[in-house]
Amino acid sequence: MNYEQLHCLARIKTHYVHLSDKEKRIADYIANDPEKIVHCSINQVADDLEVADSTVFRFCKRLGFKGFQAMKIALAAEIVTPMKDIHEHINEEDDIQTVTEKVFRSNIKTLEDTLKITGDFETAVKAILASDKVEFFGSGGSSIIAMDAYHKFIRSGIPVQANSDTHIQLMSASQLSSKDLAILISHSGSTKDLLQVLDLLKENHVQTIAITNYAKSPLSQRADISLFTVAEETIYRSEALSSRIAQLTIIDALFVNVMMAREETAKESLQKIRQAISLKRM
Repeated sequence: MNYEQLHCLARIKTHYVHLSDKEKRIADYIANDPEKIVHCSINQVADDLEVADSTVFRFCKRLGFKGFQAMKIALAAEIVTPMKDIHEHINEEDDIQTVTEKVFRSNIKTLEDTLKITGDFETAVKAILASDKVEFFGSGGSSIIAMDAYHKFIRSGIPVQANSDTHIQLMSASQLSSKDLAILISHSGSTKDLLQVLDLLKENHVQTIAITNYAKSPLSQRADISLFTVAEETIYRSEALSSRIAQLTIIDALFVNVMMAREETAKESLQKIRQAISLKRM
């Protein structure tokens, strides 16, 4: 599905902590009465909030929309099919069972929201299948996701690689070619180390897939293919932590699609790995 056609309110929640004071006023104005916004012009919104039309327009662009009209279309679709907000806040009086249920519900909602805006999965799967080698890159917490991806895809029979050390990542990226594929994972899409890796990949004409939370981030803007997550920040979990379950699920979906497409080759590779693991245990 098209990123611009879905989830205006979810995107507002996701971006809220990074907005300027004026942008937060616009966000609050939209979230408090979305039905009113659908029938407003950009001039009306700007006049009500005593800001410039250009400020409202930049806010829409910040969310990943082409403009105010595109945002209104997305908002209208949400009003017709409203989203149930189950990102419940954890309160001091909540007992262990209540906290546990709220965490589970929050994760479920993260996956549901992400499913609706993930991006072009078909193109991503085809890119993996057409590559001589696939390498996963991530920095900090995202390096854990990259290693998990490596752990899965090594079963596919496709040559894969992942490294957690940033210097080794740069060295490895310098050796990839136009026949290879790099999958870069970053919640913010603006991690300096990962963008340096991206620079090297671009110099070598390596095809790239980004898995990120922000449509207007430097990573998603420069990657050949972008897959998006939706995550909300809570008092005990940053949105970066919340997004990991969505990132892991995107990796899972890519892996299963690749395994199905490779059929017998994938089964043969999987069998070899199972035999190797069973021998280790003896």
